[in-house]
Amino acid sequence: LEIRKHLEFLKKLRLHIWASLSRAQHVSLLKDFVESEFFVIDGDSLLLMFLDEETQYLNFFYQIECFLQDFTEKGAKYVIAFFKDAEQMYFPYPRFLFLRSALIEHLRHNTSTTVHTEFSNCLSSKWEIFLKKSYPYFIIVSDVGLTSLQTDYLSILITHSLSKKINVVLASGQEYDILRVYGYHVQSVYKHRLFFQKYEQDLRCACENIVRYKEPFMHLYEHLKLSLKSIQKEVCQTVRLLKQLWPEGSDIRRVVCVLACAVGLKIYSDISKPLCPEEAADLCRMQCLTVTFLLHMPLSQRAQIRIMKSCWTKQVLPLIKMQQLCMHFALTQLSDTNDWKLDLTYLPDLNDDSLLRNLAHYYEVEYTEGLEFKKELGKEVENEYQCLWDTVTKLAVKYSFGDAFPIRKTSQLFLEQQQTSFRDCEEEIPNIGLISVKSDLVEDYAGDVLKDLPVLESNDPAVTSLIKYKEFDELRHWHSGRPLTEEYERVRCNADAKSKDPKERRQIQKLQTFHRFYGSTLEDSTSKLIVHQEDVSGNANAAVKKTQKKHKSKAETIAEENNKRLKIKEEKKEQEQWKALCIPTEKEIKANLTVGINKLEKFLKTLKCKSVKFSVEMTGLSACLEVWKEHCREQGNKSKDLSKAVQVMRRIHILLEKYQDLLEKRHLQKLTRYLRLLGFENLACSLSSQTGESNDQNISNYAIEVGPARFQLQYMDYYLLREERNDPDPRVQHFIPDTWQRELLDAVDNNESAVIVAPTSSGKTYASYYCMEKVLKTSNEGVVVYVAPTKALVNQVVGTIYNRFTKKLPDGLVVCGVFTRDYRNDVMNSQILVTVPQCLEILMLSPRCQKWTKRIQYVIFDEVHCLGGEIGADVWEHLLVTIRCPFLALSATVSNPEHLTEWLQSVKRYWQHAENTIEGSSTNSEKNFTRKCKVKSKVQEQKKSYRVRLVLYEERYNDLEKYVCSLKGSDFIIEHCHPCAALTVNHIENYGIPSDLSLSPRESIQLYDTMVKVWQEWPRAQELDPEEFVSFKNKVVIKKADARKYEQGLKKELSKWIVLGQRQKVNELLEHLKPKPVDCSEQEKWKHFASFVDKLHEMDKLPAIFFIFNVDSVEHAARNVFLNLLKRQKSEQYPNTEREKERLRDELRKVKKMLIKFDPQDTKKLSPSKTENMVLLLTTKQQLEKRLKRLTAIPSVCTYADPKAVDEDTLRKIFYRLRFERRRYLQQMMALRGIGYHHGSMADKERQVVEMLFRLGYIKV
Repeated sequence: LEIRKHLEFLKKLRLHIWASLSRAQHVSLLKDFVESEFFVIDGDSLLLMFLDEETQYLNFFYQIECFLQDFTEKGAKYVIAFFKDAEQMYFPYPRFLFLRSALIEHLRHNTSTTVHTEFSNCLSSKWEIFLKKSYPYFIIVSDVGLTSLQTDYLSILITHSLSKKINVVLASGQEYDILRVYGYHVQSVYKHRLFFQKYEQDLRCACENIVRYKEPFMHLYEHLKLSLKSIQKEVCQTVRLLKQLWPEGSDIRRVVCVLACAVGLKIYSDISKPLCPEEAADLCRMQCLTVTFLLHMPLSQRAQIRIMKSCWTKQVLPLIKMQQLCMHFALTQLSDTNDWKLDLTYLPDLNDDSLLRNLAHYYEVEYTEGLEFKKELGKEVENEYQCLWDTVTKLAVKYSFGDAFPIRKTSQLFLEQQQTSFRDCEEEIPNIGLISVKSDLVEDYAGDVLKDLPVLESNDPAVTSLIKYKEFDELRHWHSGRPLTEEYERVRCNADAKSKDPKERRQIQKLQTFHRFYGSTLEDSTSKLIVHQEDVSGNANAAVKKTQKKHKSKAETIAEENNKRLKIKEEKKEQEQWKALCIPTEKEIKANLTVGINKLEKFLKTLKCKSVKFSVEMTGLSACLEVWKEHCREQGNKSKDLSKAVQVMRRIHILLEKYQDLLEKRHLQKLTRYLRLLGFENLACSLSSQTGESNDQNISNYAIEVGPARFQLQYMDYYLLREERNDPDPRVQHFIPDTWQRELLDAVDNNESAVIVAPTSSGKTYASYYCMEKVLKTSNEGVVVYVAPTKALVNQVVGTIYNRFTKKLPDGLVVCGVFTRDYRNDVMNSQILVTVPQCLEILMLSPRCQKWTKRIQYVIFDEVHCLGGEIGADVWEHLLVTIRCPFLALSATVSNPEHLTEWLQSVKRYWQHAENTIEGSSTNSEKNFTRKCKVKSKVQEQKKSYRVRLVLYEERYNDLEKYVCSLKGSDFIIEHCHPCAALTVNHIENYGIPSDLSLSPRESIQLYDTMVKVWQEWPRAQELDPEEFVSFKNKVVIKKADARKYEQGLKKELSKWIVLGQRQKVNELLEHLKPKPVDCSEQEKWKHFASFVDKLHEMDKLPAIFFIFNVDSVEHAARNVFLNLLKRQKSEQYPNTEREKERLRDELRKVKKMLIKFDPQDTKKLSPSKTENMVLLLTTKQQLEKRLKRLTAIPSVCTYADPKAVDEDTLRKIFYRLRFERRRYLQQMMALRGIGYHHGSMADKERQVVEMLFRLGYIKV
């Protein structure tokens, strides 16, 4: 019964594994997931990947090292684990068992790879502790073993790994390229954990049954068995004896050889079957000779030996198997030897079976008298061989096996005779003949290069067969006969501004109108009119030079006075505007703080005058304080909502940093009073430069019960100000650029190339548009090419360009053109071309586009990290090498920007050298011609620069925080996930804390609090307390840079804990920081997805983007959320609402029918009664429409859409684009509820509608 149960469970296990492995995805394994660089390789799976009956020992080790080297070169961090119990499965295969032992020792002693052999099996407690401590991202396991037992054992390992949230990568099917490693990856999911929980006991029983070795005997020949323990005991005794014979130690090859031969002969002498002792001694002598050759023969000579296809006879195999077992036990015994000097370098080359078979073949076929071979050995080899054999005979003790020579004393055949193939090929290579191809250009440049080559005669059949009836015409396809075209012409052209056709003209106008509208949803800025300026070459420092002038002309003085007058007028206008809005804004802030502050900040963006902005900020501060006071009075002794106090402190920060020059004594006194009111006495004193306690009882009622530094870090968090410059740059109107942004503008002004690496949303793209503006101003001929990796990004950039720039150009020319694989318009007649890399390469290599390429003044490469991708990277590289003009290379994720810049600089140096060479070798007439061209074309007037700048900025504008969501019952729990929770003690100790693992100010406080909690006697606790930290002490305005210093201090201290021997404390700390999600199935989560969206809505966390990696699931999720809102609306509305709607629709239909009878043009001819009737019908119609609109209106609780974000006219205009789409109705209904979905299978117009509405803030999900 137990056996039947065991077999039934194994069947279930196999089905479970097959179901999991069949869903494996072929993915890039390294660096595509968090912490995916660290993983575990199952040692036995590694062995099975390269095991083969024909495998040569040295080649086997070479293949394994190549496999591991591929991972190491790509930055992988891994360990290899060999389980003790798995060893039992190799005893029926002694050759593989010996290889396994040799591999373990080789990896341990000759490589830097960490090898673990202390775990008994995957279900042991030690293995579970190891997984918990190291937490690998995945484990590489084979799904097929040598036997069905081993396959089941590996299935248990896979099941256990997946149950412990460790993903599995199959050992088979892995592929490599220069950058990536690909493999079949199985993601750990809830059902794997559920299976393990359900069948844990069965898995343990199955594992015990599989690894239990019932018979400790080895079957040698027919009914002949041998005790493994006796072999092991004999090896141990022989090792002790060998240490006495060779006390100075030796090479592992010599040691293993003499041990295997001696122990094998001793045991075999007692059996004498199927070989007699003399025959066994012959084989051992040849083995000693083989090892002698291994020691003295170069590998290059060994590689040239003949390929032996002959196999060992059945009589020899038992002895060889027994010797392989001896080798295994010898290696196991010697691995623990520390008192004996042993050179383990040549562990991968312990044996060469091919060489041994060659020697056997030599004696059996070529030289039957063994003594003859002695003449050819040489003195050194002979002495080595003699030494080995003498040692074998000494170790055999009571047995005598004769002298070292002759090597063969018996005529026993050891090999089954088969054909032997030799490496040297005797076939003659046929004479070759080349077909002559002539080129005048080549002959003029290099002469007759074919003269010394065997060229075929023109009448040779091989030549005539090619040219007969095959006339080649460059203008037609060789097979179809159709006219040849370039790839550029094969791309569909939607419309072109150069066209004279009115229909095409209207088409291009429509397209441009849409691009402007699409661009307006991307950003708020209005279009800027670009005026062509004759000379912009000295524009870079023009504003600076103006300020340096001592004497102003009369015109400049008048212009300045006019500007002052305009500013005063504008200031008065803004003051009047603020007076009108002041009281309503105050009321709105007091009614709803969030909405009021948002309106206040929107109004501030519209203002230009600093003094008016200051007044607005002061009013906002007073209103926020009143809200805080009111809240404190309402709450009394209860806990207070500190987000209201955050707004007060935020306004104080802004006033002190941005309006410091406008702050008078009374303003500072007011700010001091407010700080005291919040309970920040030390900050108030530092601001007013006074000391002393405040006795006002009212102040304590409004005080925040948190220290000022902690309050700013923990609660203000992303409101903390960045380090910003106060001096405006005349080249930028709407904001004050940072130092690194100014460096970019300088690079563009000086026509230099630049590599820009800065985080997303940090403002690096601004340089691109500044570059475009400069080229548009310079001339009507210059071209800027913007290269984006995807069509979606191309569309966004085109929209932004149309929204930003307007320029009056000659007929047929436009500001922006597009070229992708699907469509193109205005490619050759635009000043800004937005394209993808493949299309720009077509243009760069096209002969008919070479005039156009000379007009290119700048190329902007967006997302240049695609240069390191696996698909299309070569095209990016070609472009970066072939372009002659300056470029801007933008990215947020280049890991080695210095290396990239150095390479690009070398490319520019090459072009500089090439152009100097061309210029130096050109004739005077050519120089005159180029001079004339320069006069005619304004494009070439730009000064050349070959410099490539690196502009690096690492600070994110906003800190990202991570949360883990889990389902408990029907409710969702959302827990904060601290970045340090992803680390392990081993990772920190070996590699340190990753440089890109940044903490928000709130997370820094959380880390400090946990450190204090874990180690209560921590010596530096006081020093790193936020209130005592050097950068924070008595500081009213803590900035992000200060918070970063605090973060770095905590990280250093955490690493120092490990150095101080507090590994346990660090482990405890990381456990505290880890979220504790509730485990449940994926199906359950999807079932409650709509409830999760509701929860986010309640928490005011919308808008939200949900990334789902399946097209069907994307649409299904959106539909679920939509149906959930519909269901809610039905449950909340009156039962008869639907009937009422139908009744009103019917009535409205009847009224409209009746109105059709009246002709609106002949109202004067109507009789008074009919006129009165018509007026009555119109009034009824209006009333019915109002009532129906009220009934059909979506209640605010049943939609996520923000109706204030988009006006009705814009909404109608956006939805109009869906008029011909198949799923327009559903998509429109979803959008009206604030729901949208977006994936690659949708039509362009459908995607654009979702993009626009989401950016405008209408769609929230």
